[in-house]
Amino acid sequence: MKKKLLVTGYGGFVAGSLVWQAGRDWNINVFSRSKQPEERDGFRCWQFDLRDTKQLRETFAKVKPDAVVHTAALANIDYCQSHQDEAEQVNVGVTLELARLCSDRGVKMVFCSTDSVFDGKQGVYIEEDEPLAVNFYAETKIRAEQAVHESAESAVVARLALTLGLPVLGAGNSFLAKMISDFEAGNEVRIPENEIRSPVDVITLGQALLELAANDFSGTIHLAGSTRLNRYDMACRIAKRLAYPTSLVIASDSNAMADRAPRPNDVSLDNSKASSVLVTPMQTLMDGLGLVLTSKEKQENEQPRN
Repeated sequence: MKKKLLVTGYGGFVAGSLVWQAGRDWNINVFSRSKQPEERDGFRCWQFDLRDTKQLRETFAKVKPDAVVHTAALANIDYCQSHQDEAEQVNVGVTLELARLCSDRGVKMVFCSTDSVFDGKQGVYIEEDEPLAVNFYAETKIRAEQAVHESAESAVVARLALTLGLPVLGAGNSFLAKMISDFEAGNEVRIPENEIRSPVDVITLGQALLELAANDFSGTIHLAGSTRLNRYDMACRIAKRLAYPTSLVIASDSNAMADRAPRPNDVSLDNSKASSVLVTPMQTLMDGLGLVLTSKEKQENEQPRN
């Protein structure tokens, strides 16, 4: 009999890809704020605001999951900076409540954190490096990580690098989709040259999160690709691979823009632990992009596996 997987944040493109990949191996329940597809065999969507603690507890008790992958978050850095109470409620409060529910019921929890928990002064961060926030979004994710570790001993904190992918079951927040849309319209795209990342493709990321939901690993792990580069160079390589003019990519400095929360410069992650702990291989930028494009074609030619 298939085990039950609960995925939060189903409107996001990470959760959508995760669910698409999980459908053959798990009975899936998803939590979403927006209206989603009708339930089918092996798939059910529960629509409500996760900040409704009473409903969260009651629904969790009805689902009785074997594992939880918590992707839901307010991830817009500038929005979090100007809406701190809301960011605190969603990113910290909801995560703490889920961690307690998982701990009380012996459920494996995989919490999706971010590379942005670091201040960007060092780069190539390992799991043991001390997180230091440069904006309020990062502060909430650091506190959420602490809540997970303190409340659920067998939980996983998965710090996700900048995620490269295309939406499967919802628009989500895909920078690649937005960039391709601009390229197709012939629009210039301003990309920060000061930000150095280790991008991970959403297909590999989904496989890794599912593996962590099923195995015995606990603790903190970095899910990142094997290519370290600045975002401007990344965009130029992607444009070239997709046969768009690289002249449409314009270098910028994210910390020189007015009315924006500060960004860390180099939050590249060391993925050595992931490479040793997981069967799922961490990909290079171009190999990851190839997986994304191939999977998108496959998804368009079949029904989602949920």
